[in-house]
Amino acid sequence: MRIFHEYLVLLLIWLVSFILFRTIFSKTRTHRHLPPSPRALPIIGHLHLLGRIPHQALHKLSIRHGPLIHLYFGSKPCVVVSSPEMARECLKTHEMSFLNRPKMTNVDYLTYGSADFVMAPYGPYWKFMKKLCMSELLGGRILDQNLPIRQEEIERFLHVMLKKAYKGEQVDVGGELVRLTNNIISRMAFNRRCSVDDEEAHEVREVLEEMCELAGRFNFSDMFWFCKNLDLQGYAKRLKNVRDRYDKIMGRIIEEHEEARRRKKNNSSKGGNAVNLLDILLDIYEDQSSEIQFTRENIKGFIMNMFGAGTDTSSVTIEWALSELINRPNVMARAREEIDSIVGTNRLVTESDIANLPYLQAIVKETLRLHPTGPMIARESTEHCTVNGYDIPANTRLFVNVWAINRDPKHWEEPLEFMPERFWKSTLDMRGQNFQFLPFGSGRRSCPGTSLALQVVHVTLAAVIQCFDWKVGDGASGNDVRVEMEEGPGISLPRAKPLVCVPSVRLRLFSSV
Repeated sequence: MRIFHEYLVLLLIWLVSFILFRTIFSKTRTHRHLPPSPRALPIIGHLHLLGRIPHQALHKLSIRHGPLIHLYFGSKPCVVVSSPEMARECLKTHEMSFLNRPKMTNVDYLTYGSADFVMAPYGPYWKFMKKLCMSELLGGRILDQNLPIRQEEIERFLHVMLKKAYKGEQVDVGGELVRLTNNIISRMAFNRRCSVDDEEAHEVREVLEEMCELAGRFNFSDMFWFCKNLDLQGYAKRLKNVRDRYDKIMGRIIEEHEEARRRKKNNSSKGGNAVNLLDILLDIYEDQSSEIQFTRENIKGFIMNMFGAGTDTSSVTIEWALSELINRPNVMARAREEIDSIVGTNRLVTESDIANLPYLQAIVKETLRLHPTGPMIARESTEHCTVNGYDIPANTRLFVNVWAINRDPKHWEEPLEFMPERFWKSTLDMRGQNFQFLPFGSGRRSCPGTSLALQVVHVTLAAVIQCFDWKVGDGASGNDVRVEMEEGPGISLPRAKPLVCVPSVRLRLFSSV
């Protein structure tokens, strides 16, 4: 935000020379029946209203101006949706009008011109990748095949906690959870862990973290037409550097896999089956009869999506859930009682147990309601449509404020309280069918990795509840110290401060790895 404020001052200096823009801007709006809108400033539009954490600022605007608001972010027209009813209209009734993602300069460059899956425009390639994700890459068969990977990595994580517990040391829980989820994705993607023992895999993680950070940065060229070809913030050099590093690493990994595949094919007439996501993608890349011809950029873009969407989201959800439980010992005790009664105290909880742990499931749902890892759904209209009687022109950016919708007092009793009981034996869908609860989006462009994320979140949270007690900070003040619950800025809704705890062993149910 410091950089944003510096350039905001620069833009305000230009106001005198651009004062005519406001007049033209106002006249253009009067020709359409647009949704309500706060007063805009010349040039910057409504950017000054976003604040440090945009979803919170937009929620406050919706309280004053209604659940459907028209805004200008620089020269970009946008609509913001903040109620389940308006979300249903945009994401279901008019879904075909909002199937594209907004094109953002930083992300477009990092993803090789949207050659990935997440940012690809709706069309034949996107449909092919969606089908592939559901049937192969993230489907039930592959998830079952990778179950041992998830079990091994969770036990490694628990062993790290065990060593900290024996030494009475503090642990950055969020940092260790990120390492856990990175290792799961890395092993699923190309059979290697993101550990200090593997420098290349560790470098992949560092590069992808920098790419995610750059992807979330505010870029003037996205918002102001007169900045389109300017690099006022100096991002171009950083973007090129980090993508070149990613290209180099992925180039080596792909070549290693291709060489291993050639050796395997020469040693077996059948060639063998693909054993990880990269092998599956290479199968399609090499298949000349495939309905979509893959490029290496498509492969690198999808692997990037897997790391970007599959690591922070799961780790942040577990971190928020544990924070809530530490602050509510009665909820922690009830969850632990359920796990002990169903699983027992002689073995570690497994994924197959989750279906029999409804209170644990309720805790995860309540965590996702209050702390959705995708607080804003971003789309862009491809055609004109009418929502709630208002005109939404083509090329308008749509922002669905999931964070606000999940807290809508019309649909939730005590909406700001952490109350897993509201989901007790609830059949409320988490996959976008119930529009008052949208943790994974809705419709065609909902998250294809939902099943993987829920498996990792449920079983990891259950394991840390089952195996350890948790004290805040250095543990000197006992469990009376509350965890601060302030949100930080970021696209995955991180905590403002990391969760730092001292674990103490309750049950030792896992092997040393």
